Amino acid sequence: MVSSDNDGVSARTAGGGQSTANVVIEHGPSLPPSMTEPKQSVDELVADLKKSPFFMTSLEDVGAEYNPGVEAIKALIYEGSRSEQASNFREQGNEDARSKNWTDAREQYSKGLAVLKVPRRSEDPVADDEDKTELMLKELLLVNRALCQLELRNYRSCTLDCMAALQINPRNVKAHYRMASAMFAIHKLAEAAIACRAGLMVDSTNATLTALQAKILEKQKAMDVKQKKIQEEADIKRKQATTLTQALKARQIKLRNTNQSPETKDAEIKLVPDPMSLKSTLVFPVVILYPLHLQSDFIKAFGEEQTLQGHLEYLLPLPWDTIEEYSSNEAYMETVSGGLIKWGKKVELLKVLSGGKVEVVDGLIKVNIVPKSRASEWVESFKKSRPK
Repeated sequence: MVSSDNDGVSARTAGGGQSTANVVIEHGPSLPPSMTEPKQSVDELVADLKKSPFFMTSLEDVGAEYNPGVEAIKALIYEGSRSEQASNFREQGNEDARSKNWTDAREQYSKGLAVLKVPRRSEDPVADDEDKTELMLKELLLVNRALCQLELRNYRSCTLDCMAALQINPRNVKAHYRMASAMFAIHKLAEAAIACRAGLMVDSTNATLTALQAKILEKQKAMDVKQKKIQEEADIKRKQATTLTQALKARQIKLRNTNQSPETKDAEIKLVPDPMSLKSTLVFPVVILYPLHLQSDFIKAFGEEQTLQGHLEYLLPLPWDTIEEYSSNEAYMETVSGGLIKWGKKVELLKVLSGGKVEVVDGLIKVNIVPKSRASEWVESFKKSRPK
């Protein structure tokens, strides 16, 4: 016979042995349905916990939902005097700064400064040294916000906060250092050096200011060397330009600029081999035009003592001239008056340029090459296209 004790925990046979019969074990009344539903996942549980101010890691965890606990905590920030409120914002900003959350820290410091600007209410108690405390807090908030601006690369805002802090306390070494750092970052080395010296006058043993001053001096030396090199190069170019002008004037070569210079890269009028010597040879970039076929060739350096024939011997026959129409040709250049002058192939370039009839426009010489059989045809066409 099977017997069972009162609490339903075990069941034994009369002989004391464990029964193999099925036993219904009761644990009391059934649980309500809400407690027997499936449990939340871990993520859902954490999300719910974060809605409680005790477990909250950020106000962003609240979302758009109204949370009385959070609103109560936020209201506490604005309890107390202006200095107490500003101190609360400063402490929150310091926590964000320690975590390198510079944007959030800047916002907290800005709120603290804003609180100090709010007019006092007549019923608010004012301590004897309240004004002094507020001024000290303003200085600290400005210097701390300057650090945030520096880390966020808002260098102008950083210097403005430092200047405001120094107006309160000219001996604030951190303000001098952060202003110097901001100036150094934007390569205003003279201003950075002044800020460094001002800070070192307050604390001559300050290691960070001393290190920054060394970096400024090193950078200044490098910039001085670079500026000297730039100045030397500019002086050389200026002397070369003067020598070139003198050489062109001595050879009676006319130049004209239209402010529509063609793109010729490094091809330009120059003296070779020595651009500083009047005895050197003038070379010109020359474009060879084939107007009847809308084709062209470019000669980067055409020496003043060279002839057209020497260059044409290299260019001809033209790859696109399948009937060798240009095997016999004539060369023409525009004159100052808008007409044409024929350039003999054995005549040196200098002789054509120094006659006063031809000018070099925008640093480039243009030569028209036409087949001899069609030369008169092209000349007449050119004359008709010119305005009277």
